[in-house]
Amino acid sequence: MILQRILTRLVTTLITLAGVSVVVFVTIRVVPGNPIAMMLPPGATEADITRLRALYGFDKSILQQYFIWLSGVVQGDFGTSIQSRQPVLRLVLNRLPATLELSIMALVIATALGGLMALTGTRLRGTRTEGAIDVTNGMALSVPDFLWGLVLILLFGVLWPVFHISGRISPQLTSEFSTNFYLFESVLRLRFDLWRDLVSHMFMPALALAIPLAAIIGQLLKQSLKETMHLDYVTLSRTKGYGENHVILREALPNAVLPTLTLIGVQFTFLIGGTVIIERLFSYEGLGNMAIDAVINRDLPLIQGIVILFALLFTAVNLFVDMLYALLNPRLRHA
Repeated sequence: MILQRILTRLVTTLITLAGVSVVVFVTIRVVPGNPIAMMLPPGATEADITRLRALYGFDKSILQQYFIWLSGVVQGDFGTSIQSRQPVLRLVLNRLPATLELSIMALVIATALGGLMALTGTRLRGTRTEGAIDVTNGMALSVPDFLWGLVLILLFGVLWPVFHISGRISPQLTSEFSTNFYLFESVLRLRFDLWRDLVSHMFMPALALAIPLAAIIGQLLKQSLKETMHLDYVTLSRTKGYGENHVILREALPNAVLPTLTLIGVQFTFLIGGTVIIERLFSYEGLGNMAIDAVINRDLPLIQGIVILFALLFTAVNLFVDMLYALLNPRLRHA
C-alpha cells in the first residue's frame, strides 16, 4: 500500500514539475523587457544584438527554446546565467544551502514556540492565560513576516543592537568553511565561534519567518489537544491517578500531533518561498535574494533554474511528509 502511494506521488511529482516548467518558461518570455538589451553597451550594433540572441537561443520560437532548454535540464544543464556568465545549476546550488539553513532554523523556532503555546494553553485551558495565548496567536497571524522583520531590525538591530541586521556571516570568516552549509559544518567541526556568528546573523530573519508559522502551529495543535483530552483512553489515564502533565504529554500529544505534522510539512514549503522577501530585507545571501536580482536583471535562465528548484523542493517535502504521515498513522500503515 505504501509503495503504491510512493509510486503514485512520484508520477504526480513529475507531472507537476513538467507543468511548472511550461508555465514558467512561457510566462517569463511574454513579460515585457529585453534581457539582451541590458547586456549590451549603448554603442552596440545590430550585429552584436543578433549574435547574442543566437548565442542564448532567443532567435528561435518559444516552443523550440523550451525543448532545447528541457533537453539540457534532463542532462543536468540548466543553461548559463545572462548576467554572471556562469552555469545556472552551479549558482543555484551555491546559494541553496543558505536558504535551507535559514528555513530549517525558522521551522525549529516556529515548532518550539507553537508547541509551547499549545501545551501551555491546553494545560491552563479555561483560564486567562489561554485567552492571552489566543490573542497573541491572532496578533502573530495578522502581521506578515516582512513587517515582523522590520520590527526586529528596529528593536534588536537599532535600539538594542544585539544581533546583526544584514549578511549571512562576517566577511572575514567566510574562508573558514569548505562547504556552503556553514551552520551544519560549524557544528560538526565544533567551531562554536563560527556558529555564534552565524546564529547572530540568522536569528532575526529566521524569527521573522517563524512568528506567523508558530501561531498556526500553536492554534492547530491546541485544538487537536483539546479534542483528544475528551477521548476515553485519556479519561482512563486520569482514573489511574496520572497527573495532568503526564496525561497531556504521554497520552494526548502523540495522537494530537499527527495533523500538526502534516501542517508543518505543508507550511515548510511556504516557508522556503517566504524567504525571498526576508532575505532581501536582511541582505541574506540565499536563493531568494538571488531570485530577486535575477528578476530585476531579466536573467531568464537563472529565473527558470530557481523556480524549478523551488518546485522540486516543494514536491519533495510534500512527498516526504505524506510518507511520514502514512508510517506514523496505524490506520494508513496497515490499510
